Amino acid sequence: MVDKSEKFSWFVRLGYAARGVVYILLGYIALSTVGKADDGQAAVFDMMQDVPFGTPLLYLIALGLLAYAAFKAIDAATDIENHGDDAKGKAKRIGAAASAIAHTLLAWTAYQFASGTKQQSEGAGGQSQETASTLLSWDLGALALGIVGVGFIVGAAMQAKSAWTASFMKHIGGGAPRHVKPIGRAGHAARAIVFLLIGWSLVKSAWLSQSSEVKGLGEAIVALSGSGIYSLVAIGLIFFGVFSLITSRYRIIPDIQKGDLKPHL
Repeated sequence: MVDKSEKFSWFVRLGYAARGVVYILLGYIALSTVGKADDGQAAVFDMMQDVPFGTPLLYLIALGLLAYAAFKAIDAATDIENHGDDAKGKAKRIGAAASAIAHTLLAWTAYQFASGTKQQSEGAGGQSQETASTLLSWDLGALALGIVGVGFIVGAAMQAKSAWTASFMKHIGGGAPRHVKPIGRAGHAARAIVFLLIGWSLVKSAWLSQSSEVKGLGEAIVALSGSGIYSLVAIGLIFFGVFSLITSRYRIIPDIQKGDLKPHL
């Protein structure tokens, strides 16, 4: 009999696979059509609507991303991956919380495309600026936006460190393909560059109180167009997608029991 923890791990693996599909398609779109990449994940979900069984696949991706977000949220609250109580461990748990929020929003967007409540014309291009504009209108909104920006910059540093040290391999079980390390390094390096651009745009927006400065994932990629690293970053994102697909099979996912859900802050 399969216990609840094992069932949940299946959903988490589905989430890693869903993340992989999104990044592979995003990198492909960036390489094939620079302008369309500006819409980021919305362009990916719009593309998926046109493939056979696209709508059921979008529902499946939304479910997987939601499970992945739940896994990250549990980790942030209870430290099930044993990051530790030092500054480094707490930073990783904050990163897990940010990842939970980001992938919850991504799951919601995938669901909207699957259900037909969102179309490409309502896609990501400008959505990040609209969100930032709303936030800037609040008291302390600029401060909050700046903190999120700093979080992305810290995340970029962590991604770069992972690319250099290949520390992600400690979560990969035995039997994984031997090329997973270089593929993961290339993917994390590409994400580090994109995260840095997103974070810096948020910090600038907070300083200047201009929501037009904000860049989402797709917009950050397009900001590199015309430079020598644009294609390298796009290919790197494809590598990160491939790495995520491999991770969906070989990731070491800790068992989650009822007692593990008690917050440990």
